[in-house]
Amino acid sequence: LCAIKGGTTAQIENAAEIALEHHLGMTCDPVGSLVQVPCIERNGFGAIKAYTAASLAIRGDGQHFMSLDNCIAAMKQTGLEMSVKFKETSLGGLAVSITEC
Repeated sequence: LCAIKGGTTAQIENAAEIALEHHLGMTCDPVGSLVQVPCIERNGFGAIKAYTAASLAIRGDGQHFMSLDNCIAAMKQTGLEMSVKFKETSLGGLAVSITEC
């Protein structure tokens, strides 16, 4: 989105970092082993984050605290250390929190 909005290469990198940092540690815990909840809803919020990140990067001063490379490295480390029950297995998180009515 940042590229489409006319962002420079530096702004595009900044937008990617802004959007990605808010996904660190996010679980994949589909309720009933289906992707409807919460996955599809999260995709909608991801689109909002992408738009907001592009806007922030374009309107910002170019300064940011975390590089995209460091953010990607942190995401890899988080994934390696995350329990398997939060990795699309339906063994943890929202997947085991549903109440029968």
